[in-house]
Amino acid sequence: QLQLVESGGGLVQPGGSLRLSCAASGFTWRYYAIGWFRQGPGKEREGVSCISSSGGSTNHVDSVKGRFTISRDNAKNTVYLQMNSLKPEDTAVYYCALAPRAICLPGPMNAVDFSSWGQGTQVTVSS
Repeated sequence: QLQLVESGGGLVQPGGSLRLSCAASGFTWRYYAIGWFRQGPGKEREGVSCISSSGGSTNHVDSVKGRFTISRDNAKNTVYLQMNSLKPEDTAVYYCALAPRAICLPGPMNAVDFSSWGQGTQVTVSS
């Protein structure tokens, strides 16, 4: 059974860092692109970062470029989101999601392009 499980969220002060993990099971992980989305209080779900199946191509939404890095370890069936220089506006529930393809589509990430989702992990940036 396909399963995605996020971890690594928590409370951090502005300017701090967190690393989120997305662990996968139940399918052949290495063939699929993986995305991170977030949904802040009262906001729409937003695509944050995407990584291709090989890890050779990544996309980030403009608001996190230079601060967030997505990576994957296919041997461990895990995708990471390293988040640095966190801001209060980064506060959200973060979800990882599986794309039914090997590549990340160009342009803004759309949730309808991802087929399976984790349960989410809360990130709160506050002093």
